[in-house]
Amino acid sequence: MIDVTIQNFEAEVIEASMTTPVLVDFWAPWCGPCKSLGPILEKVEEAYAGRFKLVKINSDDEQQLAGAFGIRSIPTCVLLMGGQPVDGFMGALPESQVKAFLDKHLPPADELPPEVVEEAAAPEPVAAPGSDDAIAALAQAVADKPDDDNARFDFIKALLLLGRTDDAKVAFAPVIAKAMAVRKLEALQHWMNALDVVENAYEPADAALAARIAANKRDFDARYELAQHHMAAQRWTAAMDELLEILMRDKAWNSDLARKTYVAILEIIDVPKPKVAEGQIPPEDPTVATYRRRLSSVVLS
Repeated sequence: MIDVTIQNFEAEVIEASMTTPVLVDFWAPWCGPCKSLGPILEKVEEAYAGRFKLVKINSDDEQQLAGAFGIRSIPTCVLLMGGQPVDGFMGALPESQVKAFLDKHLPPADELPPEVVEEAAAPEPVAAPGSDDAIAALAQAVADKPDDDNARFDFIKALLLLGRTDDAKVAFAPVIAKAMAVRKLEALQHWMNALDVVENAYEPADAALAARIAANKRDFDARYELAQHHMAAQRWTAAMDELLEILMRDKAWNSDLARKTYVAILEIIDVPKPKVAEGQIPPEDPTVATYRRRLSSVVLS
């Protein structure tokens, strides 16, 4: 069993899973069920004698990793093969169920030598997000299915995350007419609007906007513009915090613009759910879950 942090995640999890399945146990010191599951996982790892690798991630200390996997409750275990999640489960399962979960994916110990097992059992490695290969794959997906809004969303989002705004606008142009009717596309439109606001600003305006807000907490124009600056810099929670300040004072401000932008950010930061065992509920990103609850509490109050 290995304790994994952001510093050694690439080597101990992604690279390791290219040759051996890696089971990631997300836990925390205060979690009672985690203390029950941990020894079971270690016992099974020893019994399986190298058929998989067990690593543990403290979700309190490594919130970036927990967020990347969309962990919403612990313990949660995610199995990676070939560099990508293939299945997972939540809760402190008994030893028999842990073994049943693993046996669905792991090749028998005596079936094939390690090199052949790797080729036969592991899926093709997925290019790292942001790499040239990943961008090319996303672009090809759009070319193959130009009407697939999900594929286009993934492609444009990847470009914007890399700061390739002009390329993103080119990719967005064919669907701009239906942006207001498709939530994912509308979210991208809000993001690009924010980038345009910052690009056209005469100078960094965060301090000036904050001063205006300090002088008048109901200066919603200043609050919204500050939220756009946060969006442009990918400071997503800061942007949503500012939008919530508007919504708490005026839910319908500017034809519901604050709420629509808030929902757009949730759409942008939500990550694909990892595959989980049948009957299990896919974990939700904790940040997304928290800010969904905050929005509901404000809008419904």
